[in-house]
Amino acid sequence: MPTYRDDAIVLRTHLLGEADKIVTLLCRHRGKVRAVAKGIRKTTSRFGARLEPFTAVDVQLYEGKSLDIVQQADTLGPYSQAISQDYAKYTSAMVMVETADTLSDHDYQPSQYMLLLGGLRSLASGDHPPGLIVDSYLLRALALAGWSPSLEVCAVSGEPGDHRAFAISLGGVVSDRAAPPGSPRLGEGAKELLQALLEGDWDVVEASEDAVGMQVSGVIAAYTQYHLERNVRSLAHLDRTPPVRGVAS
Repeated sequence: MPTYRDDAIVLRTHLLGEADKIVTLLCRHRGKVRAVAKGIRKTTSRFGARLEPFTAVDVQLYEGKSLDIVQQADTLGPYSQAISQDYAKYTSAMVMVETADTLSDHDYQPSQYMLLLGGLRSLASGDHPPGLIVDSYLLRALALAGWSPSLEVCAVSGEPGDHRAFAISLGGVVSDRAAPPGSPRLGEGAKELLQALLEGDWDVVEASEDAVGMQVSGVIAAYTQYHLERNVRSLAHLDRTPPVRGVAS
């Protein structure tokens, strides 16, 4: 069986036996990999804290029949400690890795790895409020998977206009005549915020009103879970307290 090396992000870990862990990795080139880190829970382990969730590593693995074996891991991005010490950052990171885990089940793209890496780095360094980082990540991850929401034209007819009804099942904003009954209507500034989150325009994002941000977060959460066809359990724990303006927690 061959040995291989790759850059990876630790998505999650599970205990195995008395001293081992099963580590789920998102590898830059190979996509999602499950591997055993033998002896990692011993005080003498050579892995130490290098295989904690949210950490970026240069990892060497031995290809096994069902699970690979971690042979070596060197830290590239020590994001775990900074993220885990802050509840808002931690819950946001959990949503991001859970989403990346699901999106990587089929048709993996290396751009998903780079997007997650950038999001975790931004969370750890406190570049922007965690809730805004996770909203931007979710929209961009879905766009990479082919589910970018229509914001400029009706998702049904392609008709341009200031459409305000948002139909999750139809792919974005729709005209009033195409809107299914009960479709939520986006408030003033909501479409602009969605577009800014999708494009990473942080000046616009951080200037948005809290009420607009709350509506947009709800739309993004529903849109994400619809397209993933499953509940993102970590979303229930997100800290949605509006950020103090000018302060990145």
